[in-house]
Formats: sequence, structure tokens, C-alpha cells
Amino acid sequence: MTKYMDYMISSHPIRIFDPMVDPSKYKIKSLTITNAGHLPGRTLQRNDAKFNDWAFVLITGGSGYYQVNGGERQEVEAGSWFCLFPEALFNYGPHAGGFWDEYYFTVQGNRITEWLQNWLMDPSLIKNAVFDDSLLHKIEIMFMLIDSGIPSNLDRASMQLESFIYELVAGADESESGNRGGFVLKVIEDISRSLYLPQDTKEMASRYHISVSTLRRIVQEYTGYPLNEFLHRLKAAEARNILLNTEMTVKEIGEALGYKDTFYFSRVFKRITGVSPRRYRNRGGQ
Repeated sequence: MTKYMDYMISSHPIRIFDPMVDPSKYKIKSLTITNAGHLPGRTLQRNDAKFNDWAFVLITGGSGYYQVNGGERQEVEAGSWFCLFPEALFNYGPHAGGFWDEYYFTVQGNRITEWLQNWLMDPSLIKNAVFDDSLLHKIEIMFMLIDSGIPSNLDRASMQLESFIYELVAGADESESGNRGGFVLKVIEDISRSLYLPQDTKEMASRYHISVSTLRRIVQEYTGYPLNEFLHRLKAAEARNILLNTEMTVKEIGEALGYKDTFYFSRVFKRITGVSPRRYRNRGGQ
């Protein structure tokens, strides 16, 4: 049943979905939505609040704060979502004189334990998402199923909620991975463009504000080669191009690429390509 209330919470009409269904009618016992709601323009703050059940709160507009057990006061912006859970004390809500637009789902069931063990990490931290029209549509579908009062629809809503929360978490993980991937690619590209510069490992690491061990690990994970071997292979590839397109001597090429010892450069080149630099040039790269 939908309830519309209440000016103590917001100056706008709010929707509260409180299904009046006999729990014995549910086929899915491990996760049950007990209530849900939409609080546009919420102004109410909560201090020292305790909860018996888990709730997932999604903020689509406005801003505020969120604090668990007197810890760090975290800023909440549009696109944030957070958890409320038993055995903790919460202070949260819009900033004084402000508001936020809130959707929430309150749930019961041991399914949440599995979430916490496998993919819902650190529920006391604010998380971010992009609440576009497609996500808001999914929320409204769940509201419709809850409001129907039909047990099977409540089961469907619970399963849809699990998928919804999982996708929020997975999307954030992929975004973080993508950001890291962009950094790694930048490191690799910068190394590839600096073949004619002195290759001091400490200087290279400091250029990216990381440790030498982190730099080595990044290169190994991305290329499959240790850092020094990766550099040798990059230089061998550059040397092949120079040999076929210029008249520079082997000694000049080696020195340009940072090899002071021509014989050492030739040994490295042959190990990687299978032929010596001179033979590679004479055979036209064959």
C-alpha cells in the first residue's frame, strides 16, 4: 500500500511503499523488501539513528552528509548511495537549510550476508553511481511490483533489487578499474616514447609518483615482461626501423638508444630478433 506523507520529512509529496503481505506467502525467504520509498526534497536530518534492518539509500539530487558510529563525516552528493544497517549508529541527512532527493529500500534476509562476503565491500562508505533515466525506471518498476501487494511480485522485486545493487557495485568497480587502466596505459606509452632518454628507473618511477617496485609490477602485469626486458624489446623494435630506413651505423643506433657497448647492443638485438643488426639490415628485415 502506498502512503503519501509528510511535511515533517519534506515540503514535497513523498511516497512510502509498505506491502501488507503475509511473510509465509513469499517463495524467496532469503531476501525480502519490507518497505521502500521516494522522498523528493527531503529536509529531515537523523541523529543517533538505529536500524533493525538493512536499507539502501540512493540520492539523486541535492547534498548532505553521512556518518557511521561517530566516524568520518562523509559528504553526500547527487549520484551517491549508502547503506543503513543494524548494530550501528547513524547521523545523516541534508545539510541544514538544504535538501536531497532520496530513494530507499529496506530489506530483511540472510542473502545480505552473502553480499557482504563476496561483493558488497565496506558498507560504511559512501558509494557513487550515475542515476540516469534507465536506473530510475528500474526503481519505478520495483515500486510498482511492491505496491501490487502480490507475493510473487514482491519476490520479483527482491530479485530485481539484488541485481540492481549488484550492478551499482560492479559499475563502480569497473569505473575504478578503467581509471587505473588509463593510468597504466599512460605509464606504458610514456616509457615507449622515451627510448632516446636516459632510462633511470628511480627517475621514471618518480615521474609517475609511484615506487620503483610499483612501476616494475605495472609493466610486468601489462606487458608480460620485466621492466628491463620490456625496454630492450622496445629498443630492438626501434632499432629494426632505424636499420631499414636510415644509413646510421650499428654503433650509432646503439648509442642513440642508450647502449654504450656496441657488442652488448648487438647481443641483445640478436637474442630478441634471432639475427644480428647487420644481417637484419642486409636481409632487408627478413
